[in-house]
This record gives sequence, C-alpha cells and structure tokens, in this order.
Amino acid sequence: MDDLNQVLRARREKLRALKERGIEPFAYNFDPTHRTAEAIERFEDVEERGALTGNGDGETARIGGRLVGWRSHGRSVFADLEDASGRIQLYFRKNVLGDESFGLLDLLDLGDWVGVVGPLFRTRMGEVTLRVESWELLTKSLRPLPFGKVEVDAETGERVVHSGFADTESRYRQRYADLAVHPEVRQVFGTRAHVITELRRFMDREGFLEVETPVLQPLYGGASARPFVTRHHALDRTMYLRIADELYLKRLIVGGMDRVYEISKDFRNEGIDRSHNPEFTMLEWYQAFSDYEDQMGLVERLTLDVVERVTGGRVVTYRGEEIRFEPPFPRIRLLEALSEAMASDVREMEDGELRRRAEDLAIPQLDGAGRGKLIDKLFGELVEPRLIQPTFVLDHPRELSPLAKPHRERPGLTERFELYLAGMEVFNAFSELNDPLEQRARFEAQARLRASGDEEAQQVDEDYLRALEYGMPPTGGVGMGVDRFVMILTDQPSIRDVILFPILRSEE
Repeated sequence: MDDLNQVLRARREKLRALKERGIEPFAYNFDPTHRTAEAIERFEDVEERGALTGNGDGETARIGGRLVGWRSHGRSVFADLEDASGRIQLYFRKNVLGDESFGLLDLLDLGDWVGVVGPLFRTRMGEVTLRVESWELLTKSLRPLPFGKVEVDAETGERVVHSGFADTESRYRQRYADLAVHPEVRQVFGTRAHVITELRRFMDREGFLEVETPVLQPLYGGASARPFVTRHHALDRTMYLRIADELYLKRLIVGGMDRVYEISKDFRNEGIDRSHNPEFTMLEWYQAFSDYEDQMGLVERLTLDVVERVTGGRVVTYRGEEIRFEPPFPRIRLLEALSEAMASDVREMEDGELRRRAEDLAIPQLDGAGRGKLIDKLFGELVEPRLIQPTFVLDHPRELSPLAKPHRERPGLTERFELYLAGMEVFNAFSELNDPLEQRARFEAQARLRASGDEEAQQVDEDYLRALEYGMPPTGGVGMGVDRFVMILTDQPSIRDVILFPILRSEE
C-alpha cells in the first residue's frame, strides 16, 4: 500500500508540473484520422504497391490512444500506443520534436492518453511504427493500471504478457481496468455484441417484430423464481423487477401481433454460480399458429445461423470439449433420461423417495419443493452435466410447467422442451397454454405450493387470465439465455466473464 501511495503521489506531482507549464492535462477533444489497425493496414497496402516515399515513409497518421509500453534510449523513446482496434509502436526522437516537447515526455506515465501525429515507417526489426512529429496529452492517468510483465520471445519476436491483474473478483469489480489491460476481454464483449446483432437479424428475417415490455411490474410471473421487490411511492404500491417477459409478450399475441420478440434484462433474486447471475439477458419470442415441434426447428435454425456467422463454422471448443452444431439435434425425454440415471422408474417413485434421493445427493434448497421441483433438481444433478452436445430434453411434468399445454399423447406431461449445450440449459420452450380455465387451475396449484413454502412458485395473475379469456391462438414460445450462449461461443468458464458488470458481494 505504501508503494502505491508513493506512485499516486508521484503522478500527482507530474500533474502539478504539467499545469505549471501551462499544459491542460485533461483535453476536451482530439480528431484522429486513423485507428491503429487501419493505419497499419493502409501502410502495408502502400508498401506492397511500392508507393512509399524515398526514405520509406508512408502516409501521415493522426492517432489517439493509451500508452501501454515505454522504452527510453536517451535521445529517443519507443512506446506502444493502444486504442480500441489494437496497438502501434511510436518512435519519439529529440531532434524531431525539439528540446521542450521531448523533455515533456518525462511527465508521461503508462496509462496516459495521448494524441500523436507523424508518418508511418517500418523499423529495421520489421515493425510498423509511427515516427512522432508532434504529440499532445489527452488525459493524465493518476492511478497506475495493473499492466503485466511483457517479455519478447527471442526467436519469434512475439510479445508475451504475464498478467499483473490475475485476481478474478478484482477483475469483475474493476472491469474498466480489466478491459484496459486485457485486449482479449474486450474481444469477448465484441463477440457478445456480434451474437446479439445476429440474434436480432435472424428474428427480423423470420418476420418477428421486436417489442418492449415493462421491466417494473405490478405482478411478476412467467418463470419460477423469487423477484426483486421495490416500492412506487407515488402510487403507494409494491412493484417487482421482471423475472421474465413471457406473460406480457403473450398478451401481445392475444392483441393480434402474431410474431413478437424481445431481447431484455431480467432479474431473479437467486444465488450466484458459474451459470447464474441475478441480472441476465434473455431473448424471448412467441409465434402464433405454432407449437413446440415448430419451435424446435426454429431453435435449430437460429442456433446454427448465429454460430456460423459469429465463429465461421459449426464446431466450437468449450472448456476443452468440441461442441458440434449439426442438426437435427438429438432428442431425449426428461423422465426416461432421469429414470435411466437413477436406475429406477421415476414415474413409479413416491414423493418421499424422490426427496430422500435428493437429500442423499446433498442437493440444496429442497424446502417446500413439490414433486415437480424434486424431479427438476434430480435431473439437474444427474443428467444435465452429461448433455454436452446440443440436446433437446422433452416433455416435462405438469407440475414443472404451469404455462405449458398438456401433452396431447402423454397424460401428466406438457409439451415443453429445453435445449442443453455444454451441460447448461440455454433454451426453454412450450406449446403455450391458451385455455384460460386450465391456466387458472394451474395458477391456483402454484399458489398452494407458495403457501406450503415454495417461494419460487408463481402467483395468480388475474389480468393475464382476462387476456386469455379474449382468446389466444395456438402459440409456440421460446426463452433463450443469451449470456450462457455467449459463454459457450467465447469459451468462458463463468457467466460473470460475459457480463460487463456482474453483481458481487460488497467490497470489504
């Protein structure tokens, strides 16, 4: 801590010295002509065409970025400048800049933002470099970034960075610093943006209309989860952050909007682990005149389309496992798969036996769990981790699926599927229940579960029931966990690695 305090004091001393010399340490603007990657690409193009000047210079570039490397050699300095597109080497010479401008370099630190102007050339070591003819300070960094140690491979000339910012929780907490010193993290979030763009493009091509539904709701529903609760003072009523978009999107189907989707932030007051964060991103869509069979085909097409457009192929490596997106994806039935894993027919087991098996496996949060939730938790423990390749899990018990239509051939089950990838549920879909009388009975059954201690059971939503009474056509609906999908495409071990600012414990 003492060393850090000394560094902070030293940087503030440099700040004071800059101000005393009349230099503004926090500029108002800068007008670059190139990004670093563009400048290098254009130089190499000119070089290939043999159009460099007689002394080997390319065009003059004006670039802004952060100083991330510094190598002083007396009357010259080599530095590395990084912007959002990459990095470029800078070359400062005293006889080019003059005594005053070159002397001011002593007041710079790693992490400072500068703007530089000069021609591009290639050094004897073969690196494209900008020869600085003028420079200006854009922002003085008053706190050192945790840059790692950089070593240059003697044979290949490649830079190897040993991270100076290795503590995972600190990286989540100070994502700004994590992004600044780890370009590969910036690439993860670039891929995330690409995924969302391609999801939206696919849904638009399929004729779906993008809509927006309330985040702040008078009654939560559409999933089995505890909500975040707040208070609207002007209306003097309790409100909830949404746990899902489902019930509002299906109201739109009732209203005649036959294909709708939303990419949304949802909030569930639950624990945090590698695949759960209380704030997360969902894609939900609903399509009139379809059922869950139709939606399995749509999910296959969407998944394959986005994977190919984002990665360029159909195979993704996640945590050392190759995941192959080759339709048709295998289909298994939930109860049959669980019965095989338990070496007992789940359909013939009493609730007490299911609970004992769950307790023997030390499965947490069993208080108030009814038969459906016990089956769900046992499936999550015994079967889910094995579902590495894309796999549809079909036909869930009615107790687990209060918003899904009864299975037309298998009593006691519903027309529901989940698509698993890399051992995680990524898609969840139903033939949507559109019988308002049965929906009321399902809600009331959920209310009884709540009364017996299941805090995640759903409530009776009278307005949604009223909407169904006006008539909802046959409808297929799907929810997709965008964060988990991005985890898989970017090979990240935790959902917090693909959320810019994940929720964490209070900082001590």
